Amino acid sequence: MSNVKIALICLLICYVLVTWVGIAHTIFNIKVLHMKSMKESPGMGEGYEKTKPWHPLYNIILFSLFGWIYMRSTAAPTLQEALITGAVWAVICIVIDLVGWVLIKHPWRLTFKEFYVDYQPWITLIYLAIFAGPVMGFLLLSL
Repeated sequence: MSNVKIALICLLICYVLVTWVGIAHTIFNIKVLHMKSMKESPGMGEGYEKTKPWHPLYNIILFSLFGWIYMRSTAAPTLQEALITGAVWAVICIVIDLVGWVLIKHPWRLTFKEFYVDYQPWITLIYLAIFAGPVMGFLLLSL
């Protein structure tokens, strides 16, 4: 990555934004569409469960946008730069997710099985979208 600081800022902003979009979608499902919450149904609740197929879509859109922002910040964007950035972003997100959603105790905490097995195929598609984000951003620069 030619500009590590910008790459990490883009990653941080995008990660937080994607998380908030997912939370907002869950709240919308519960409050507006009257789906069951965690309190009213098993697991994370119907309101959350219905958002799962949308998670990869949030990620590919937002990480591509932030990948484009990052790639625009580089002096000479290349596919190699995009691939390296995507790999770094994906690894960082995997570690953050492990710590933040599995290891740290909080009301929305999931077990390893719930997050990495029961959340299939969505979690795999999310990590692929994160990896692809800078590559899509690079390709958008070519248009």
